[in-house]
Amino acid sequence: MTQTALFGPDEAVPDALIAGCDEVGRGPWAGPVVAAAVVLDPARPIAGLADSKALSARRRVQLDAQIRAQSLGWSIAECSVEEIDQLNILQATLLAMQRAVTGLQCPVDLLLVDGNQTPAVAMPCRAIVGGDAAHPAISAASIIAKVYRDGLMADLAGNYPGYGFERHSGYGTAAHQAALLTLGPCAAHRRSFAPIRRLLTPPR
Repeated sequence: MTQTALFGPDEAVPDALIAGCDEVGRGPWAGPVVAAAVVLDPARPIAGLADSKALSARRRVQLDAQIRAQSLGWSIAECSVEEIDQLNILQATLLAMQRAVTGLQCPVDLLLVDGNQTPAVAMPCRAIVGGDAAHPAISAASIIAKVYRDGLMADLAGNYPGYGFERHSGYGTAAHQAALLTLGPCAAHRRSFAPIRRLLTPPR
């Protein structure tokens, strides 16, 4: 059962060992959804943490290395295209988050999650709308999840050339749509998503 709690981004958080969790890849038409969880070290603060979407690719890579080296713990997990098609994207996202949090190798007193829902985990949780821009631990999770997923999509581009996964990471850009019309969907595409499902449905 999914726990849900809504808090504003500026609400005070108690003095505790905090994990931040965020996902990347809910919207794309292809590739897995990826979640990360990070426990920052209060004694080793990292400057410049922000929502991954607000950072350049170069800055994300720099911060990704720093987060992995300086945090008390971090974990990355994913749900595959097959799981997304079976469960739906919301449930697959929550499952990826659950896997990421479960993979942490350090104790956690409180989990902060970007958004309005939290995964089913054995610890107190808070869902914070806009948390990826407001709380450093969530920002850190969004950064390492984004860098990891972008790498996965670049690898998929090598396996499935012509779609441009290395450029758009599976999102529904005009170039991606044009490639789909020419090549049709590949195994990396989410068949439950309407644009892909329409291409796979024979005309009546």
